[in-house]
Amino acid sequence: MLKRISDIVLSAAGLVILGPFLLLIAWKIKCHDNGPVIYRGLRVGFQGKPFRIFKFRTMVVDAEKLGASSTSDDDARITPIGKLLRKYKLDELPQLINVLIGDMSLVGPRPEVKKFTDMYTKEEMAILSVRPGITDWASIWNDDEGALLKGSIDPDNDYLKKIRPEKIRLQLKYVRERSCWTDIGIIFFTLKKILGKPFGTEGATTQGEIDELRH
Repeated sequence: MLKRISDIVLSAAGLVILGPFLLLIAWKIKCHDNGPVIYRGLRVGFQGKPFRIFKFRTMVVDAEKLGASSTSDDDARITPIGKLLRKYKLDELPQLINVLIGDMSLVGPRPEVKKFTDMYTKEEMAILSVRPGITDWASIWNDDEGALLKGSIDPDNDYLKKIRPEKIRLQLKYVRERSCWTDIGIIFFTLKKILGKPFGTEGATTQGEIDELRH
């Protein structure tokens, strides 16, 4: 209950404070190609319930019909402004609305498309026992999936091989060990990663850094 109250208060405050900035981003996207500002992708959420995740659109209109679910940094479907939004995770900001209405939490396993949750083992189904989040341990470990998939001929297959195993392990780790202090630590590390990017501190956070924070 405390976590839900915190999600409501913080997401509402974030939407109010960032409101002018969000409108500016929306205007830039609209000016680029006059297409939709918000992407509403179908994801699997708490207890397997499907929901629409909100993101600023970073790809061409109807991109899902033109390629794979996974996206590399050199994917031709990404728009010029989309590259900037993805680099600094600004495309994720509309998910504060998902948090406010209860589809998501600020911290929790990143939600997946159904074709990937259908692959969950019995143990991995535990990931769906908590609300999905905007950020988690896996987001900190690898904050740029597109970079790992760059140059891939089959992004979905490479995602399954290069990213998914560790992502699943860290998501299960969160489910088993979640607490208020864990959430605070994840938010701290997430902000550290994002704010550090302009100064060249890109790349994945090591498992050692994650373990150090926990202790």
